[in-house]
Amino acid sequence: MGSSSRLRAIVLALLVTFLWSTSWVLIKRGLTEIPPLTFAGLRYAIAFLFLLPACWRRRAEVRALSLRDWGQLLALGLVFYALTQGGQFLSLKYLDAITFSLILSFTPILVAMTGAVSLREKPTRLQWIGIAITLSGVALYFLPSGVPRGGALGLLLAGITVAANAGASILGRAVNRRHAASPIVVTAISMGIGAVCLLSAGVGTRGLPHLGLASWGIILWLAVVNTALAFTLWNITLRTLSATESSVINNTMLVQIAVLAWLFLGETPSPVEIGGLLVVALGTLLVQLRRQPRTNALPRR
Repeated sequence: MGSSSRLRAIVLALLVTFLWSTSWVLIKRGLTEIPPLTFAGLRYAIAFLFLLPACWRRRAEVRALSLRDWGQLLALGLVFYALTQGGQFLSLKYLDAITFSLILSFTPILVAMTGAVSLREKPTRLQWIGIAITLSGVALYFLPSGVPRGGALGLLLAGITVAANAGASILGRAVNRRHAASPIVVTAISMGIGAVCLLSAGVGTRGLPHLGLASWGIILWLAVVNTALAFTLWNITLRTLSATESSVINNTMLVQIAVLAWLFLGETPSPVEIGGLLVVALGTLLVQLRRQPRTNALPRR
């Protein structure tokens, strides 16, 4: 693979992570008018519609899926979209984007610990060092200021979201290891299942919201650009970049989100909190350095 192709893939991957980082700002803005679960459901339902043509072109794969495959895709849709993405939208209603992003960074640690049991992938010495560094960074971030704004409910929702995200990573790796379908088919089907659950929960509890043009603009941008297009571009980069390179690039989101939240949401971390964020970014990177198949990545979106 030529150096120019690798450079293009790195630039493209950085662009995708930037788009995913802007999602956090857009979600925070949209939550002022849109109920969280309905918001998440609309985003992923519209994105699913844009991914349907790709599924149609791979309809032979879809028809070949076994009952076990459908069961795993159903579970992935429930865990990664209904629980994780629904939890993300709910958490961002109560927590600052920077704070929740830092909490969500615990996902690789939970994946490493869970994988040691469920996938027989024992953490390496480097990963244990990364876990220790991450915990140090979290302490550095939280200890000076104490409980973040949003209090107990926000932290509870964030904890549930992290656990669901870790479970989705383990489940996603198990699904991709079987190679029953291409990543785009796995994503589209599981996304559609999750979107139905989110919309049903949102509309069932809050009814149909009356949204303005600005809210619909945010929803459409998140669905079409930050989800359907960004996911497609990310898959393109995975053809060139290694799992480690992808992890490094995806790990930059923690810093990107902090900068964007400072610029557009007025969230101003102290110098100590900034140091904590950087330490956490380093620690979670070390945790992710175990070599994994490229299809394993479930980046934050």
